[in-house]
Amino acid sequence: MKAFFFIPIALLVSVCTPKNQSEDKRQSVASVKTSISIEGENFLINEVPTLQGRVWRGIGMEGLLPNSRMVQGIFDDMNPETVDKWAYPDTEKWDPDRNTDEFVAAMEDWYAHGLLSFTINLQGGSPEGYSKFQPWENNAFDPDGTLRGAYMKRLKKILDQADRIGMIPIVGIFYFGQDERLKDDHAVRNAVGNTITWILEAGYENVLIEIANECNNIKYERDLIKQDNIHELSNQAKGILKNGKRLLIGTSFNGNTIPSGKVVEVSDFILIHGNGVKQPERITEMVKLVRELPEYKPMPIVFNEDDHFDFDKPMNNMIAAFSSHASWGYFDFRMKGEGFECGYQSVPVDWGINSARKKAFFNKLKEITGK
Repeated sequence: MKAFFFIPIALLVSVCTPKNQSEDKRQSVASVKTSISIEGENFLINEVPTLQGRVWRGIGMEGLLPNSRMVQGIFDDMNPETVDKWAYPDTEKWDPDRNTDEFVAAMEDWYAHGLLSFTINLQGGSPEGYSKFQPWENNAFDPDGTLRGAYMKRLKKILDQADRIGMIPIVGIFYFGQDERLKDDHAVRNAVGNTITWILEAGYENVLIEIANECNNIKYERDLIKQDNIHELSNQAKGILKNGKRLLIGTSFNGNTIPSGKVVEVSDFILIHGNGVKQPERITEMVKLVRELPEYKPMPIVFNEDDHFDFDKPMNNMIAAFSSHASWGYFDFRMKGEGFECGYQSVPVDWGINSARKKAFFNKLKEITGK
């Protein structure tokens, strides 16, 4: 099955172009727009399979999409009672534009280490890593589902940079703990329609959509986002076209969970999470179980969240996913007692590659991808 949703362009740019190419060549491709498409179980960027021809220790990497959970790239807090929680230690103030600008500044370094994709979410994620309660308001939507301009301005900075350097953002729309700020299911539909339309009208061809992060999480309050109904939102998103083009759609489930058949049936790619998976063998089993679902047709399988590491070991969750021809996503949150420089989910975020855990991931990814 070959699924192309974007008009081909004249110049093809492979994402495995070596970092040491000349500056002249880098500048010559800088204006070329990046597009994402799917052929069977593989991703293609500008019609070229990702990591084309790359084999690492017998594992074929071609068609895979190494990624990281970077959901706080447009974070803000509209609750005056909690916003001070996120103050930068050097200024003692929270600054959403600084957060986005530092995100954008870090992207080329991530890409140089082999990171091809990242997940960002319009309702973020827990800025504490994991939270029982979420009194803050990090939400790109008004209560009726209208897009908030300040959030979308920050998102545009990130998507522009991704388009320029050849990265593939996975843009998530909903996150539990914030979905209830949309007043009803009609507002939920408005949020989906407004998001998809905004991306298409902006001309981005390199964006994948995650309708919701972990749609089976019991904390969701809006019925349409819950696992039994979310396929309706996927179909809504797939039905929005601009000049005959649409976006590729998926949605994720809780860690260590196989997605429902209804979601698989309407998805262009499968999103699963490795949280709670302590043995790499289970990662391999999850991929196998997805492919055995009656609703499954050949399409990419992507872990876009996993908080297990062990990058110094010969086998870990990342390698297990790659060996099963599934993409894998790094989820790095700050552990209790760690400093500002640790974690990509906990706010304030230092987006550099500077902690031991970040270095372990990116150095291993650079080795695997051959970047």
